Order: sequence, then structure tokens, then C-alpha cells
Amino acid sequence: MKKELSYINLGLIDYKEAWDRQQELFDRIVERKLSGGNASDTLILCEHQHVYTLGKSGHSANLLITDDFLSSIGASYYKIDRGGDITYHGPGQIIGYPIIDLEKFGVSLKDYIRLVEDVIIQTIAHFGLVGDRLEGATGVWLDPLKQGKARKICAIGVKASRFITMHGFALNVNTNMDYFSYINPCGFIDKGVTSLEKELGTSLNMDEVRSVIVEKFLKVFDATLNKNLEAK
Repeated sequence: MKKELSYINLGLIDYKEAWDRQQELFDRIVERKLSGGNASDTLILCEHQHVYTLGKSGHSANLLITDDFLSSIGASYYKIDRGGDITYHGPGQIIGYPIIDLEKFGVSLKDYIRLVEDVIIQTIAHFGLVGDRLEGATGVWLDPLKQGKARKICAIGVKASRFITMHGFALNVNTNMDYFSYINPCGFIDKGVTSLEKELGTSLNMDEVRSVIVEKFLKVFDATLNKNLEAK
């Protein structure tokens, strides 16, 4: 039986505001799960104002700039409770926050991360790019096996509690890549980052990319869109 998924597009939103929205949905699903009820699993897509986030296993030294410089480039900084190291979020980058019950979908956390990678691999394939995995690193990469050519196009960092997920993925679409020069992205110093725009040589329609992500997410997770719970 297909699972139902609601979809929320939050548009361009402050990081903390989106984090609070995630937590609200997460708490609702946990509460209903513990009471034997049912709550809709949700995929949030959004963009953020310039922000750097550091995962719980990350190293603050991978942020390469001072607080004053951070302020001068209009960026904020948060230490958060997802896995992974430091990454950047900003306009032109599509952030996905799936808040789903892994038990309902019958997958482990490890398998869940691979499924999210599959969603992005299929999404960028729609636009003509070949994405792949890199051994020992989450996310989606281009040319991961070519010496000196590996570059990440999508970062993934998640948290799960009571088998309910939070946080998610960040796909670089029309992202200002200069902001990545101020960090060691995901803790790497010998690998690059890229975007759809950089690889294809043209900017993309963000609404189109969002639509493809939702389509591929539903396909990979064998789910249907619960239009009664869809929000904008």
C-alpha cells in the first residue's frame, strides 16, 4: 500500500523559523504515534537566507571566518543536532526537510539516507547530470572516482528520534558558490562543490526543480501526495 505524504513549500525563509516549523511537525507526529494515532508524513521544501550550520559531530574550525566577517557577508551561524559537519544554505539552493516515520516506510536510517540520495540522483538526471555516491561520505557527487574532480552537488544531514526524521538535504541549483569558500564544506579540504547552474552553464527555474524533487521523492518512497494536507 502506498504511503501518503503532504508537501509544504515555505519559500525563502529564515533558518530558525524553518527549524521551529520542523520541530512543530516532528512533535506532532511523535505525539500521535505514541498515542496510537496517525499523522501525515511531510516533505518541506524551502530556501534560506545566507546561513552556515554545523552538525553535532562537526568541527567549528571548518568555519574559516570570524564573527565580524560573517556579519559583513550577511550570514548567520547555527550549531544544530543533525549528523555531518558544516555546510552552507542560501538563496538559489533547495532545502528539503522530510519529516517522516521510518517505521511506516519500513526502512532503516541508513537505507533512508540512500533513498534520499536516490531522489537527488534522479532529480539531477532529469536535467542531464549523472550523480553518484562517494564511499564514506553522504550526499550526491559528480565524478566521485576521478582524481581531483569529485564535487558535491547535494549535502545530506539528518536526525532521527523514535524513527521520525528531521533535517535533510540541500541541493545547489542557482546557488552563489562564493559562500562555500568560507568553510571546509562537510569537513572536506580536498573536494569541491558545484551546482546545477555551474554544471549546465545556465540558471534554472526553481519551481521546475522543486516539482521534479517532489515527483522523484514520491516515486522513490512509493508514496502519494495527500492533497488535503498540502500547504503553501
